[in-house]
Amino acid sequence: METVNQTIISEFILLGLSDDPTLQPFIFTLFLTIYLITTLGNLLIILAVSSDSQLHTPMYFFLCNLSFNDICLINTTIPKMLVNIQREDHTITYTACLSQVYLILNFAGIENCLLAVMAYDRYVAICHPLKYTVIMNQYVCAMLLLFSLFLSIVHALFHTLMILLLSFCTEIEIPHFFCELAQIIRLACSDNFINYLLVYTVSVLFFGVPVFGIILSYIHIISSVLKMSSLGGKYKAFSTCGSHLSVVSLFYGTGFGVHISSAFTDSPKKTVVASVMYTIITQMLNPFIYSLRNKEMKKAFRKITSKIPFLL
Repeated sequence: METVNQTIISEFILLGLSDDPTLQPFIFTLFLTIYLITTLGNLLIILAVSSDSQLHTPMYFFLCNLSFNDICLINTTIPKMLVNIQREDHTITYTACLSQVYLILNFAGIENCLLAVMAYDRYVAICHPLKYTVIMNQYVCAMLLLFSLFLSIVHALFHTLMILLLSFCTEIEIPHFFCELAQIIRLACSDNFINYLLVYTVSVLFFGVPVFGIILSYIHIISSVLKMSSLGGKYKAFSTCGSHLSVVSLFYGTGFGVHISSAFTDSPKKTVVASVMYTIITQMLNPFIYSLRNKEMKKAFRKITSKIPFLL
C-alpha cells in the first residue's frame, strides 16, 4: 500500500490579497484605515447607546451587542494581516490558524443569530405593540443573547474540532489573508469529504434557520404595516426596519456571494475579494447605516460630539 508523504505541520503561509511588493504599502494603508473606521464607528454606537437613557430598549441593546461583535470579528483578521505585511512574514502557526478559524466562525455566527433576534424584536414591536414590553423584557433579551452565544460557540467549535481530524502534508499555502475554513479543508491530504459534507449541511442549517426566521418576521411586519390606515404610522414602522434590512441584505448578500464565488470559480483571488466584503466591509458600514438612517442615533451622536472640544 502506497504511503503518503506526510509531515507534521507547524505553520501555514497566508498569501494575502496580492504578491506584488509594490502594492503592499497601499494594502496596508487601506486596511489600517478600514480597521480604524470600523473600530471607532462601532465604539461610538456602543457609547451612544450606553450614555443615552432613551436608547435603553431591546432594539438598541441588541444593536450594541452587534457593534461589539463587529469589533471582535474584525480584530480576528485585519491585525494579523497588517503585522504580516509590516514584517514581510506571511506565516501563521497551526494553533493560531485554528484559533482564527474558530473565532471567525464564532463571531460570524453570533452576527447571524443577532440579526435574526433583531428581526423578531421588530416583529413584536410592530405586530404586537401593546405587549412589546411584556414579551421583550430584560430576561427574554438576556436569554436570546445567551442562546445566540451558545449556538455560535457550539457551531464554531464543531468545525474547528473536525479540522483536527485532518492530516496536512507539504502544501501549506493558503490563498487568503486569513485562515478560512474551506481553504484549510482544501489543503488536507487526507480524505476531506466528510468535512465538506458537514460544512455545507451544518452551515445551511445554522445560517438557513435564522434567514428563514428573518423572512417570516418581515412577512408578518409587511402584512401588519399594509393594514395600517395612517401613512405616518406606515412610514414610522418601515423606518424602524430600514436600517436592519440594510444590514441583513449586506451581511447575507456578501456571505452568499462568497459561497457562490467559491463554488463556481477556480480563482482564489475572486473568493478572497468576496470574503473582504463579508468579513470586513459589512462591519465597517454597519455604524454608518444605523447612524444615517436613525434619528435617535443621530441625536445621541450629537450629544456625544458636543462634549468633545476638538469636534466642535
